[in-house]
Amino acid sequence: AILGPPEVNITSCPNCINVTIKLPTSHFRKEGKLQSLIDIYEELYYDITLKSLDGEHKRPRQTTTEEVFSTVIEELYPSRNYCVSVVVTASLNRHSIPSPWKCVTADSEARQGYHEVAVAGAVCVALVIAAVVKCVHAAGCMLPKISLPQALV
Repeated sequence: AILGPPEVNITSCPNCINVTIKLPTSHFRKEGKLQSLIDIYEELYYDITLKSLDGEHKRPRQTTTEEVFSTVIEELYPSRNYCVSVVVTASLNRHSIPSPWKCVTADSEARQGYHEVAVAGAVCVALVIAAVVKCVHAAGCMLPKISLPQALV
């Protein structure tokens, strides 16, 4: 039997990417019930290949006993595009199909901080403008009510 491809989703985090992997479904049945790959093999290996401007890098092989799991690839360059492909194998089964490439841009911590500051700044400016408009509006409404001395009329 051929394993794969697994279902892969990636999201960005500051200087890293979070890879969520869902094992491929098996076609084996036991007493009419569809068996998962964990039911069959107990433990599976997965290899993640990371592709960026620098080329392709195969990450160290890891094991899983879960149907759906996540792993974080850290120490990446911020604001750079990374693509990931995952292949799942078992000790008794090396035949597998890698997942299609999924790509995302790693976040930068600085940019996130700047974004928060920019939003906070915009909120402050909006509040100041609202206060000024309210004061001008109130003053504008009060001015005509002031009776001017006869000499100025």
